[in-house]
Amino acid sequence: MTKEQAKKRIEKLKKEINHHRYLYHVLDTQEISDAALDSLKHELYELEQQYPEFITPDSPTQRVGGKPLPKFTKVKHEVPMLSIEDVFSFEELEDWQKRIQRLLPKAEFDYFAEIKMDGLAITLIYQDGLLTTAATRGDGKTGEDVTQNIKTIEAIPLKLRAAKEIDLQGRIEIRGEVFMTKAVFDKLNKQQEKKGEKVFANPRNAAAGSVRQLDPKITASRQLSFYGYDLVTDLGQKTHQESHELIKLLGLPINEWNQYCLDLQSVQEFYEKIQAKRESLDYWIDGVVVNVNNIELMKKLGVVGKTKRGLVAYKFPAEQKTTIIKNVKFNVGRTGVLTPVAYLEPVSIGGTTVSHATLHNIEEIERLGVKIGDTVIIEKAGDVIPKVIEVLPNLRTGQEKEIKIPDKCPICGSNVKRQKDEVGVYCSNKNCFAQEKEKLIHFVSKKGLNIEGLGDKIVEQLINQGLIRDPADLFKLKPGDLQPLERFAEKSAQNIIDAIKQSQKVSLANFLFALGIRHVGEQTALDLAQYFGSIDKIKKASLADLQKVPDIGEVVAQSIYDFFHDKQNLQTNAELLKYLEIEKVSKGKQILANKNFVLTGSLQSMTREQAKHIIRQLGGNVASSVSQKTDFVIAGAEPGSKYDKAKKLGVRIVDEKEFLQLID
Repeated sequence: MTKEQAKKRIEKLKKEINHHRYLYHVLDTQEISDAALDSLKHELYELEQQYPEFITPDSPTQRVGGKPLPKFTKVKHEVPMLSIEDVFSFEELEDWQKRIQRLLPKAEFDYFAEIKMDGLAITLIYQDGLLTTAATRGDGKTGEDVTQNIKTIEAIPLKLRAAKEIDLQGRIEIRGEVFMTKAVFDKLNKQQEKKGEKVFANPRNAAAGSVRQLDPKITASRQLSFYGYDLVTDLGQKTHQESHELIKLLGLPINEWNQYCLDLQSVQEFYEKIQAKRESLDYWIDGVVVNVNNIELMKKLGVVGKTKRGLVAYKFPAEQKTTIIKNVKFNVGRTGVLTPVAYLEPVSIGGTTVSHATLHNIEEIERLGVKIGDTVIIEKAGDVIPKVIEVLPNLRTGQEKEIKIPDKCPICGSNVKRQKDEVGVYCSNKNCFAQEKEKLIHFVSKKGLNIEGLGDKIVEQLINQGLIRDPADLFKLKPGDLQPLERFAEKSAQNIIDAIKQSQKVSLANFLFALGIRHVGEQTALDLAQYFGSIDKIKKASLADLQKVPDIGEVVAQSIYDFFHDKQNLQTNAELLKYLEIEKVSKGKQILANKNFVLTGSLQSMTREQAKHIIRQLGGNVASSVSQKTDFVIAGAEPGSKYDKAKKLGVRIVDEKEFLQLID
């Protein structure tokens, strides 16, 4: 065979192999046997070894290639990979529809319903038809580059399939779910048992763990599958249903059970049909995703928080099992609150063995009437911590014991106290080891300083060794402090020190969250940062100033005020600020300073959340109800009772056009 003949043969073999890949993975059919296809792949491999200059990135032989990676690099998503709001009943689904109808009262909604696969979300980026990047969801804005591993999945084409309707030039982004079938999962666990290695809890964990292997050969051995569910790039599609059709045309498999639904009643019928088939399907599912089918309407509905308004996950009922409470112990959190945890006879729910469940607080113990030794129903929905939802008193033997609320902290032995009008009991010792540990774990968490590699066990280890007592001690650590510790070597010690250094430049919102101020979560930290702009202004704020911040009431304001007037906290923060560079909050001209706004009705040019963000950036305040203090009510389409109250109180009402002129 001449060089030119080899080149032509290689091209024909690639085309033929890709054709059969498409038949098998996308159309679920076969024209030749697996053995015959393997023979074609072997011939292609032999020819490419003989003529390596003809090896291309889209060749079927390149699915497993390259050395194991030292670590995964980060990929910033051009379009965020948002989460989905959950609903658990048809009534909640109807409530969702009412909300979107209020926003777009003239719109007519139809839907596209998809099976919600229980796997790992992945985004695929093709440039001029070739797969260039595959990334995990991560935090929605930034994921991990897992391209080498995704290339090992036969269901995902390395080169998009040419179609008359589609121009493959430029960037095309497709999202979907990587999953492991039940059959492959069972086979994998048998192999793990034979090797004496740890078995996987469920197919979802197995799929996620397989994608995140640094060695692509291990991923290839796991026989993962893929279904596409969203076409991010605009290829002329008008509906979500058309997006699925285009994904299939491009050569990626879609779940053929997915279907168009004219209305919510059709969605309910689809949901019930899939729920009935759930056990017989060869993959794990946990519900149905309901999408507004019209893409233009989906865009107009916008985003609220981290979720799109135009779709919801209609989840199957949470899994429940019965078991016996063997004991109840109290854990101590970062704020000192004691949380009762039930120790259970181990029981398997959803592929995971559950031996602990939360009882939340004293009030919940009293409401349930639960005792040690009781037979109880526990519930687990998705990744949510299992909880005790009901006691079965008819199964009592008389040997059950009352749950005693401790009067001493189980960790440090200090007295516990109960705050007025609150359900929790607290350790009175601010220097309690458990609180210190939880505060430090909270400080380094993703929503705090996001120090990579510094997990719960390492934090506890550093405290036990006397290396850290408060957050500022982290920045004094040297590689030599860590190397003598168990599980540390020169490289891992240096990696931790490097991660700590990288965290020293932090946003004000993340810093505020990291401080662990009672009642201050992610959103409140963001509101404080946007309102005050600097840590110094927050420290100096009076109680009245703090209550001017949107959505911060008397209790939260008091907690923030007390935190920044506590001598020990002030010393800790002063020490911290020696090491940290807190990024300034960029704010526009404060043309709305000290003006109070209330929004009602739906806006056309932006979502209400976007309008609130703009008002706050320009110095204004946003309230949820109209009062004498309100300066402006912004009335969009179909305004509610707030509009009537504003008229009654004589508050100035502006429409969307006037609002845009006001902020211009």
